Amino acid sequence: MNRIDIRTVNVVQYLQPLREGGSLPALVKADDGFLYVLKFRGAGQGKKALIAEFIGGEFARAIGLNVPELVFMNLDDSFSKTEPDEEIQDLLKFSIGLNLGLHFLSSAMTYDPLVSEVTAFTASKVVLLDSLISNIDRTAKNTNLLHWNHELWVIDNGASLYFHHNWPTWETHLTRTFPLIKDHVLLPKATSLLKAASEIKLQINGEVINEIISKIPEDWLLNEVDFLKPDEMRTAYITFLKAKLLMIDELVKEAENAR
Repeated sequence: MNRIDIRTVNVVQYLQPLREGGSLPALVKADDGFLYVLKFRGAGQGKKALIAEFIGGEFARAIGLNVPELVFMNLDDSFSKTEPDEEIQDLLKFSIGLNLGLHFLSSAMTYDPLVSEVTAFTASKVVLLDSLISNIDRTAKNTNLLHWNHELWVIDNGASLYFHHNWPTWETHLTRTFPLIKDHVLLPKATSLLKAASEIKLQINGEVINEIISKIPEDWLLNEVDFLKPDEMRTAYITFLKAKLLMIDELVKEAENAR
């Protein structure tokens, strides 16, 4: 059964830069008439951040969390030619080709740990998601969570799977836990970790992981500085995620101890 169907759209209008965070994403309009937050391949961490964003987002969706629709977005060279801001002009120039977009959630509010509500079960799922994908960037300082339509939505997973920034050592990450979970913004509310882990085991298996990784665009896996071939990278991502899934009880224990 095909679980994941990622649409490809074309950027038709660059509306404005979103200056939160270092990667300078933008609000754009696509040829399907919808607005998206566009993550650029030409930004700081390049295509690897897009891969992490994609894998993290689809993994979150697979375990039942709310994630804005992810789409592949084609950007042509016309936008850089008319952009007066030099920094943005360069970003657009280096991002010609296939990028990643998240459906824009109009009027969504940033999650505030002091006032926003979230159930213990949802908080526990997000904590375990970030343990599984090694996401270092869901802290009180930068929650990367939204409240929209009275529900919690997971965004911005680009700082996860950091093992792929150094392929020669990626296998050393297979048996590591994730001590940085102690800084997770939802950890104090994650009091249903065992229940969340049981559900994740039911929702994620090798077939789901293979399906997610198979959807990564080939172009994003091509990099002159990496010594692994695209197929070897896909195998590495699959191996890593399956290894983490097998460690989920250990990750639960680590998070409970940290809490």
